[in-house]
Amino acid sequence: MSSELTNPTDLASQPRTLAELPLAASPGRAGTEDTPPRTPRDLEAVYDIPVLVSAVLGRSTMQVSQLLKLGRGAVVELDRKVGDPIDIFVNNRLIARGEVVMIDDVKLGITMTEIVKSDRGG
Repeated sequence: MSSELTNPTDLASQPRTLAELPLAASPGRAGTEDTPPRTPRDLEAVYDIPVLVSAVLGRSTMQVSQLLKLGRGAVVELDRKVGDPIDIFVNNRLIARGEVVMIDDVKLGITMTEIVKSDRGG
């Protein structure tokens, strides 16, 4: 499976929301003579299915012995720098990158800055 990051200079021609992405067709089914192409209305049945959205700030690897020594106030160094984009996953699949934002001065949120295209055939 390969992924390609959307070039920010091509954003005008790219979908602005995930809902605007083209629908994936089943190989050999949609668009054939006996099966009409899929439309967004075909997805209405799945709109209410919950999905898990995760924003990953960074990762770290350590031995169990190091993990057991961690206590309150311990700092774990991540593989990202301040200002690097965070990874946004839906059901453990990377779908975008973004930035952390503050909402109403009390909550954190994420804003998508790049949508990741992925090859699902493979």
